[in-house]
Amino acid sequence: MDGPCRIDVGSSLADQPSSLAIALGANLGDPLATLIAVRPQLELLLRQFATSMACGGAAARWSPLFRTEPMGGPAGQPSYLNAVFLLEGCPPPLDVAIAAAAAQGLLTDLLALEQRFGRQRRERWGPRSLDLDLLWWGNLRLLTPELTLPHPRMLERSFVLVPLAALLCAGGQPPLRLSGREGWWE
Repeated sequence: MDGPCRIDVGSSLADQPSSLAIALGANLGDPLATLIAVRPQLELLLRQFATSMACGGAAARWSPLFRTEPMGGPAGQPSYLNAVFLLEGCPPPLDVAIAAAAAQGLLTDLLALEQRFGRQRRERWGPRSLDLDLLWWGNLRLLTPELTLPHPRMLERSFVLVPLAALLCAGGQPPLRLSGREGWWE
């Protein structure tokens, strides 16, 4: 494929019935060092999760890192470093109660990982040493006080869309434009 990849991220998500995605971001301390350090821990956590879900052939993929500006929150906070992690080949169980319990358990593990990296939840959209968001898990639809799947605002956020589009583009080519986002160029 020549030139930048054109991708409709929203439509591409419909082609991911057996994948699970997590967005990563950091803007406090040394974000690069944080994301490098959390990567093997997140991979281990997701390998264990895949094993518990009987997803023996699951494969992990990472987006490149992208620097993005904060959305909302206090003025003057530093820019973020962001990426997306995709676990392919691990559909949610057909039993929604089992899938919901597994997703809630994964969220608990992600929050514990954030805390190990110094995450303190002081203000909404405030700066973060590490932010891990479960974006979707196959076609699972979940709405609880703690977790909504798919993530309700993921298609509105450049810090999710840009790494996700880069990850979904074949051959690792950069995205040209994000669907529904006039003016979003590579």
